[in-house]
Amino acid sequence: MAARTRLPLLFPRNLPPFRTQRLTHTEAEVKQPAYPPVVASLTAKSKSARLRQIEEYVKVIRAAPLQEKLSLITRIQRKKFVVYPQTFARNADRWYQHFTKTAYIPGLPDKFGPVAEGSSPSAAAQTAVPGISDDAFADLRSLVTRVILQEQWHMKKREPFLYRHQEQTVGPLLRSLVTELTHSLGKHNPLLLLSSLDLGAQVNFYWRRGQRVIPKGHRRRHLEPTRFQIDDRPLSQIRVTQQLPQFVPLEDSYAAEVPEVTCAPNLMPMFRRQYDNNIFTGAKLPDPACYGHTQFHLVPDRYHRDRMSRLQQSDQVEVFLRANAIASLFAWTGAQAMYQGFWNHEDVTRPFVSQAVITDGHFFSFFCYQLNTVALSVETDANNPRKNLLWGTESLRLYDSVQDGEVVGLNDGVIQLLLRFLMNQP
Repeated sequence: MAARTRLPLLFPRNLPPFRTQRLTHTEAEVKQPAYPPVVASLTAKSKSARLRQIEEYVKVIRAAPLQEKLSLITRIQRKKFVVYPQTFARNADRWYQHFTKTAYIPGLPDKFGPVAEGSSPSAAAQTAVPGISDDAFADLRSLVTRVILQEQWHMKKREPFLYRHQEQTVGPLLRSLVTELTHSLGKHNPLLLLSSLDLGAQVNFYWRRGQRVIPKGHRRRHLEPTRFQIDDRPLSQIRVTQQLPQFVPLEDSYAAEVPEVTCAPNLMPMFRRQYDNNIFTGAKLPDPACYGHTQFHLVPDRYHRDRMSRLQQSDQVEVFLRANAIASLFAWTGAQAMYQGFWNHEDVTRPFVSQAVITDGHFFSFFCYQLNTVALSVETDANNPRKNLLWGTESLRLYDSVQDGEVVGLNDGVIQLLLRFLMNQP
């Protein structure tokens, strides 16, 4: 057996240590990788593969033209919660604010000025409508009176069908009022000359907000985005060719507060249904009047202020109107943003503005909506400080009654506010 021997060192001990000497003024050589980067498979059943599939799908949607982009966004059919704009659920406005990421601000934006509730000539003189003279306002006031009297006369001729009182009595009044005012204000607001008035239009919007764990099935314990759909039918709406100006800058919405609802949406009277995902503003894509101006909504027959007061639900009178405004205006402005090419992964670069008037024939409520973001899914809403904004008034009474062929208690403040809404232009 050979004995182990210690080999002598081949180098002297006084050599300097080995160190990498990098010259300060020389650039490091960029070494090109010899192989392409390792990416997840597109066909594997893994989380990384699923993330890559989503990334590739987003790239395809970004590069697609507008018509095809809308088709790709709404192509995947899954069960979704149907949001009803007119609902009698308690405190529905808080739920709708959470679903749409909307903050409610009492009152109207500064451009509309103070809300005048008096009907005296002095109050009318103090809050004159910009762009409309006193003589023109007097003519418009007589026009409103004439429309009310005409519909009141037709209403006395026949009794409406059961549960169709609002549709057969107040509906024609509101349609005639909107048509006459829009035609008469065309010479004061040139934007209305090129507008389109839709009667019984259809508005749809589809979006994703939040996520849930699938409880059962072959995909149980997987995360799934919560999908929502709004199908709205306003009584009438005005579409224009130019976008209305923003009420406040985008940055002003950062500090607004949106109610946080941690409960599942199915705890509210909302149900998951499966049918086609729809995004529609009331007109097709080639229509030049692609921007919304003002919507007019009619409350259903079940909405009775006196009955809600008897049931000690007076606090839900304005809640119903706010929920209707949030759902309807979010759907309308969101669809307008989609028509301009914005969607969940390509957020809006400018606000979209629309207005709404909700009435039962006697009481009018006015709302303004500014859409600041459509990035509402879990992936895109993580660091998104933008919030949508809704301004609204309490219910304002237009007139008290009709006696002996005269309108009693006509409120000039409500007429002026209605004219201010219709006179809004860029």
